[in-house]
Amino acid sequence: MLAGLLDGLFNGISIGAVLLIAALGLAIVFGLMGVINLAHGELMMLGAYTTFVVQNGCKQLGGFWFETYIFFALILAFLVTAAVGLILERGVIRHLYGRPLETLLVTWGVSLILQQFVRSVNWVLVVGLALFCLLFFGALAILQRRQDFRQIRKWAIALMLPLSLAVAIAVGNFLSQTYKLAVTQPWFGAQNVDVTAPSWLRGGIPLGNFQMPYARLFIIALTVVCVAGIYLFLQRSVWGLRIRSVTQNRSMSSCLGIATQKVDALTFALGSGLAGIAGCAISLLGSVGPNTGQNYVVDTFMVVVVGGVGKLVGTIVAALAIGTANYLIGSGTLALLLTPIKPLADFFTFFATTSMAKVMVFILIIAFLQVRPAGIFPQKGRTAEI
Repeated sequence: MLAGLLDGLFNGISIGAVLLIAALGLAIVFGLMGVINLAHGELMMLGAYTTFVVQNGCKQLGGFWFETYIFFALILAFLVTAAVGLILERGVIRHLYGRPLETLLVTWGVSLILQQFVRSVNWVLVVGLALFCLLFFGALAILQRRQDFRQIRKWAIALMLPLSLAVAIAVGNFLSQTYKLAVTQPWFGAQNVDVTAPSWLRGGIPLGNFQMPYARLFIIALTVVCVAGIYLFLQRSVWGLRIRSVTQNRSMSSCLGIATQKVDALTFALGSGLAGIAGCAISLLGSVGPNTGQNYVVDTFMVVVVGGVGKLVGTIVAALAIGTANYLIGSGTLALLLTPIKPLADFFTFFATTSMAKVMVFILIIAFLQVRPAGIFPQKGRTAEI
């Protein structure tokens, strides 16, 4: 029974570690901009697929490259998702500040687009998107040099948007007809893909009848590094100081000369990059698919709300508590521990599945928020009144 409890606690903490990495970025974005980003789970999914691509590339090289690919994957996953987050913030989110309902709907639409993009992406789609961006944004960049650009901006967009789209579609059709399946075959498809961990991440440390897998230990260590890095960035760097300043009082920060739009863009990119790192960690726990992010995004939002918006310590405590509770209830460990108390054991046995465990945890969170609606560590003072 003790071994089962230790196993449940360890696995729960490792799941909480993944939630913590993802929730760190979401807590920063939500705390600073008040944006509810429903596409955060899909950013995690992109990070997981980036890990899969890096793994396949390093597998071809073999040897040293395959054994160390996870470190390259972490860096690339952060950069790819940070770039996607930056594009999302600059292209969509910045026009919707102060309009939470519109932001909610837009990011939900973006999440659906990203899911379908992963299912359908091929060389034709990539070439078409690249060509469209080159023509459309390149033309706007050239026209911005004109002094009367503000007057002709709407006309330029109305002309270049359909023209660039038509050229991209025409080139895509030409490639698909010329090269047939060579460029039209999806890269990933709708099926899940598997990421093979390096040999040094397989197996585990035996502890009596209990074993601590190396992969989960690596995830916990990665989480510690991410939390320490975010703390040092926010507390010791110039941009971290600006982020904290804008979080506490945006108007006053703007009056003091802080470029709040740049702070917003950096914050959104940083939060998205952390989601990519979380996706890389997820890939070590199981197969990866287009719907991978949906399995974590709800739990991630619950972590942010329960911990207290913008509170790093609260995010840590909430992530570990929710991850551990999910695993202990869903795996049946809690029901097994309560065997001497038959009514309680029967009650928790009913919830001893992954989906029902989420229901139980959600009920507990609702009950907790009735007592502390602002979370474990609520905001105080002037910040709470804004």
